[in-house]
Amino acid sequence: METKPTVEAKPTTDTRQSLPLIISVDDHTVEPPQVWQDRLPKKYLDIGPRIVRAPLKEMTFLGGRFKPVMGERGGDGPIGDWWVYEDLHRPLTRLDTAVGYDRDEIKLEVITYEQMRKGSYDVPARLADMDVNHVQSALCFPTFPRFCGQTFTEATDHELGLLCIRAYNDWMVEEWCGPSARGRLIPLTLIPLWDAELAAAEVRRNAARGVRAVAFSEIPPHLGLPSVHTDAWDPFLAACDETGTVVAMHIGSSSRMPSTSADAPPAVGSTITFANCCFSMVDWLMSGKFERFPNLKVMYAEGQIGWIPYILERADVVWEENRGWGGVADKVHRPPSELFADHVYGCFFDDAFGLKNLDAIGLNNVLYETDYPHSDSTWPKSREVGEAQMGHLDADVVEKIVRGNAIELLQLTPEGLWSGT
Repeated sequence: METKPTVEAKPTTDTRQSLPLIISVDDHTVEPPQVWQDRLPKKYLDIGPRIVRAPLKEMTFLGGRFKPVMGERGGDGPIGDWWVYEDLHRPLTRLDTAVGYDRDEIKLEVITYEQMRKGSYDVPARLADMDVNHVQSALCFPTFPRFCGQTFTEATDHELGLLCIRAYNDWMVEEWCGPSARGRLIPLTLIPLWDAELAAAEVRRNAARGVRAVAFSEIPPHLGLPSVHTDAWDPFLAACDETGTVVAMHIGSSSRMPSTSADAPPAVGSTITFANCCFSMVDWLMSGKFERFPNLKVMYAEGQIGWIPYILERADVVWEENRGWGGVADKVHRPPSELFADHVYGCFFDDAFGLKNLDAIGLNNVLYETDYPHSDSTWPKSREVGEAQMGHLDADVVEKIVRGNAIELLQLTPEGLWSGT
């Protein structure tokens, strides 16, 4: 039972078609409670991911750090559903699934499955909410595993972690994006970040069943992992290059949201969420990886696009004037802006400034998103937002931004659907 929704999912009778049906490259799924309990070996069920209903003792979100503390079951405090995995206790929160609520009612609080919009975790309900929002197809990032599977990378038992990743990927392909989704949900899979060879094998396993996107960290060293300037990731990157698998990096996929101080309120980080994407993109452009792996593509989810032109301008100047002492002359042989045009995609849902500077970004390098069911989501008015922002653009330009570029990048059918194998 949903509490206080402000918008109901009702079929739209508006027949306007000024904005093409949207293909969102950044939505989210809240995993149903049984994803891992149904798929892990019995010996792991008591330590693998499972849902426990318990009270909240305390919870803070400051300086980009989220710190919840679970209370004793049966004790005092707001009741929520918690993912429990090894020693990790992670609650479902209103920020995980905020659509349908007035902006001023969205607070950092624990919730249960009954208190979230059903489309967050249920395929038929999700398709209905997509219909309301003029969305044809959507690629969804995870919630409990976090945006690139950090939960399993940080776990103690990597044998169990690998099983959890494979279980998630099987659920993603076979159920979330299975027959009932009718090609409208596009799979995004995870890899074991702690082992590039295992990661390559998982990319190939999923590519064989039609998956063309894999989640990765925007700044791996923040997770204690090698940077993209090393050769450590080459087996994984080679697998992506060979299979046409897009490396998808969501803000927060380095487990460290940008902030300015330990006591900065979330509004500070929310304003500068693009910063890690910016740093990451410069890393990739100066890494030489795009020249070593010519078919490699990367995309930045929820990073917006208005910041890109200056960074490309600055990167070109540095490459032109300072590459000799800057450590890139022997591996970056083309201007970074040219590499960007061939390999990098920016994703946005609300960026009027970026849309006024498409020529400096590149029309072919821009993708659209709705961020359902997060608090930033434009649901259920993504069409209206898109029409307002893109009303000054030619129809063929809007077509590419809203769906055409996604169809090409993710190898969807001409109709904009995922066809699996």
